[in-house]
Amino acid sequence: MDFTENRPIYLQIADHFCEKILRKQWKQDDRIPSVRDIAVQLEVNPNTAMRAFVYLQEHDVIYNRRGIGFFVAEGAFEKVRELKRKEFLDNDVPVFFRTMNLLGFTCRELEEWNEKHYK
Repeated sequence: MDFTENRPIYLQIADHFCEKILRKQWKQDDRIPSVRDIAVQLEVNPNTAMRAFVYLQEHDVIYNRRGIGFFVAEGAFEKVRELKRKEFLDNDVPVFFRTMNLLGFTCRELEEWNEKHYK
């Protein structure tokens, strides 16, 4: 995993986990790698990895079975989708529309581009 400098590493780790859930690679009640395993795998401080786990727990995406490990929570797919939709609307959409307006794109042009490339 390559980290960028414009977002805290723990949030990038959380994003990675969220993507696995959205891609249905991790499903409800699947056990996920431990904090220590993630820290070693991603070559980050265990405290940084733990912050990602805490963040996801606070958003009810994962849960901890004491002494056993962390697991994907019930309804995690929907929770992650809503969390990511909100982040997208709050962070990416305003920049997108500002750029669209600066460059003089119309919604119709974007629809045509989308139809050409994704349908």
